Amino acid sequence: MSDAGRHPNIELLTLSEVKEVTGYVGNFHVRILKRTRYVRESECTSCGDCVDVCPVVVPDEFNVGLSSRRAIYSPFPQAIPSAYVVDIESCLGHNPIICGKCREKCEKNCIDFSMSDEELEFDVGTIIVATGMESYDPTALDEYSYRKFEDVLTSMEFERMINAGGPTAGEVVRLSDHRVPDSVSFIQCVGSRSFKTGHHYCSNICCMNTIKSTIMLKEHYPDMEIKVFYIDIRAFGKGFEDLFQRSKQMGVRFIRGLPGSVKKDSTTGDLVLTVENTATNKLEKHPAGMVVLATAVHAPEDMHVLQEMMALQKTPDGFYLEAHPKLQPVDSATRGIFFCGCAEGPKDIKESVTQASAAAARAMRLMTPGELTVESITAEVNPAACTACGICARVCPYNAIQFDKHSGQPAKVITAACSGCGTCSAECPSHAIEMHHFTDAQLTAQIDAILSEDTINRIPVFACNWCSYAGADFAGVSRLQYPANARLIRTMCSGRVREDFVWHAFEKGAPVVLVSGCHIGDCHYIDANHWTEKRLKRMWKKMEKLGIRKERLQLEWVSAAEGNRFRDVMEEMEELRKSVTPEEIAETKKLMEKQRKKTKSKTKKKEGETEKSS
Repeated sequence: MSDAGRHPNIELLTLSEVKEVTGYVGNFHVRILKRTRYVRESECTSCGDCVDVCPVVVPDEFNVGLSSRRAIYSPFPQAIPSAYVVDIESCLGHNPIICGKCREKCEKNCIDFSMSDEELEFDVGTIIVATGMESYDPTALDEYSYRKFEDVLTSMEFERMINAGGPTAGEVVRLSDHRVPDSVSFIQCVGSRSFKTGHHYCSNICCMNTIKSTIMLKEHYPDMEIKVFYIDIRAFGKGFEDLFQRSKQMGVRFIRGLPGSVKKDSTTGDLVLTVENTATNKLEKHPAGMVVLATAVHAPEDMHVLQEMMALQKTPDGFYLEAHPKLQPVDSATRGIFFCGCAEGPKDIKESVTQASAAAARAMRLMTPGELTVESITAEVNPAACTACGICARVCPYNAIQFDKHSGQPAKVITAACSGCGTCSAECPSHAIEMHHFTDAQLTAQIDAILSEDTINRIPVFACNWCSYAGADFAGVSRLQYPANARLIRTMCSGRVREDFVWHAFEKGAPVVLVSGCHIGDCHYIDANHWTEKRLKRMWKKMEKLGIRKERLQLEWVSAAEGNRFRDVMEEMEELRKSVTPEEIAETKKLMEKQRKKTKSKTKKKEGETEKSS
């Protein structure tokens, strides 16, 4: 951290908040609110004289409330920059100045209560998101009596206590009577791996953090009795199993089972844990002088703010979703934005450092050449056909379309920001947006070719390139048998499928049509498949009005690894196809032809009115 603070090419902005991110890869514009610390950083020498005279005492956040600090303080030892900061919310008053003792004591006169927040703006080429994580509050778990008994601590509180620079100088003491406990019990998975309270995922770091703490306790207090209550010990990293075995060899007992209650013995003052030992199938009671809860970690509550600013995806766990878990583990779906640390999931220091290096390398790879190479599969607006309705800008997952509703100018696609999902083209009511390499004419020609003969036995399938098309390929590679009359039409995203394509397929005699794509939440193009879902719901309503069975148009989500699901979907589609009669197909063709002529007539009339008005 000190090296980063001294580096000539690194500017650290502390007490700062990102307020706005606009632009695209190579041309991001970031607006930042830098809150004032009321101390001039360049002049403060961190002598500490101001702290000695400050009369305000508040809990110290760094020591998790186990110690106190003053209203003017240094956040933690070796903090960068090495300057004190005024907690203006706790200060007795600065406007007008009620106390002012710190300012009077400061010989450098670097405390200035007239300082105000400032807004900074930067143009950057890439962005690395490192939002960190937060510790779970176990208050909701009544069985552990966290708020009830002082001697029940979280792993973070215990970590600060056992640290040599902590509030007790590394001495482990009970908060109730300030004596060293005879025994310490650790409870694992508090708030993790639970479908009732907390989070259903494993928090990754808790097992090894507990094992490290048990070894430190045994080194400091060899005679102390230490027990660990667990579901499973997940010692999966390099050297982790050795640490686990070392802990057991030092006398630490590992008991398989989580306590159902933590109560206090009024006679001894110790805590009593009741647990079902799943190894012996017996209900046991274990006394403990101190209980440490290995709490889960979760994503910060305000991660959605950055998500909306930068068009990022989130997993059901609340962390950011990477572009690809194996091939692009630090890339976001938005090009030029990368993740590191716990932004995309819980991880330890080693993994965080590794991922930070990877994110920095990925950012350098983009910026070093000085120019960007963009994919050829992008959207392009025909200015002559654009009616400036703004729908394209609203549906674009990447904010890659510039549009000003007040100017009335045609929309414009920012090629560097466009990822080629085609949602804008599918939603454009005036057919003013064309997708390179996946044009309307190309996709319509594929429909015509599929339905040129034996139409009653054909099933047109619009398949998303990244998921359902790959799922079909996986089914083939896995030699899974499914009906052979499916004909796949590859699109980059299910969001590219226009209503016109489906109507055209029905007009050509398709008995059924399938639109398939990524599962909701897993879309390669952030949330483009949400628009697919909305579009098909509109189409089902239109089909009901026209007297066409809506079951003949199906929407299915299939991932790249779901070859079995693709097979099952195609078998269901085949059964549905068999239920469609030739008479029903003929009637649908008439309805579609009539509807097409009606739409064409309306379009010509509208164009004529536009010409007259111009």
